[in-house]
Amino acid sequence: MTEPQKMPEAAAPVADAPKGNWVDRFAPAPWVPYLRLSRADRPIGTWLLYIPCLWGVALAAMADSVQFWDLWIVLSCGLGAFLMRGAGCTWNDITDRDFDAAVTRTRSRPIPSGQVTVRAALVWMVAQALVAALILFSYNWLAIGLGIASLVLVLIYPFAKRFTWWPQVFLGLAFNWGAVLAYAAHAGHVGLPALFLYAAGISWTLYYDTIYAHQDKEDDALIGVKSTARLFGARSRQWLWGFAVLTMVLASAAIVTTPATGVWPPLVALAGVWGFGWHLAWQMRRLDLEDPTSCMVIFRANRDAGLALALFLAAAAFL
Repeated sequence: MTEPQKMPEAAAPVADAPKGNWVDRFAPAPWVPYLRLSRADRPIGTWLLYIPCLWGVALAAMADSVQFWDLWIVLSCGLGAFLMRGAGCTWNDITDRDFDAAVTRTRSRPIPSGQVTVRAALVWMVAQALVAALILFSYNWLAIGLGIASLVLVLIYPFAKRFTWWPQVFLGLAFNWGAVLAYAAHAGHVGLPALFLYAAGISWTLYYDTIYAHQDKEDDALIGVKSTARLFGARSRQWLWGFAVLTMVLASAAIVTTPATGVWPPLVALAGVWGFGWHLAWQMRRLDLEDPTSCMVIFRANRDAGLALALFLAAAAFL
């Protein structure tokens, strides 16, 4: 008779997790490695997945009116973002376990450090995805179809760094899918404004994830991993400014093409775009691409930029 497998004990915190995060402080020890595998100790990724959902539902509501159903979309998208980001990160760590073991910043993650086996990680990934599916099936059929389609992007993304210098594009396609899905969950269709908003999110992801990738550019060069940080090199700041401006242009196009009633809703929404752009300019003035700590701080600052735009879009919807 075989002895039942025990859940792994928590090891030292993951290198790039915020100090004193809730997982390390409060989570039961047997669950800590799995929550780390889902990046629950690093919530910035959940925010960056959730924020485009907030943009999408607010933009859709700006075209007609805010509905009580929107409250469920907002809350359920938050829980769905947590679960699907966890499932996606688990899949990413399964496929990248050899790369992660060779990079200083990532070798302390649960799989390369031996806290979680690949088999256990697969079970954990499926469990998270199944709970997220229960949420998805509360939406209309178009949103359900969009949610299922997004799995293709989630599965492809971890491999992108192996065959293209632009893996950040694939991350953008996956991370901003919620803008279209949430728009469809409210409106029942996907209009041109939603597509402009989706494109704005992709451009924004190219901005913040290029900054993120600069942390690992030396290790990535040694192990042959591609990224926009390595591709742009010394021209990275020019590219980042370009992505920032492009994001503002596309977000403005999403607002201008939205058939809102009255002049105030689009003006308020456009003010949010300018505030968002100001925040990106503030980030650029403080960014040092040669300092990994600076890159991480500025990368995390994008949560505040995205939430600010979401608040202005919500205000425009209520107007």
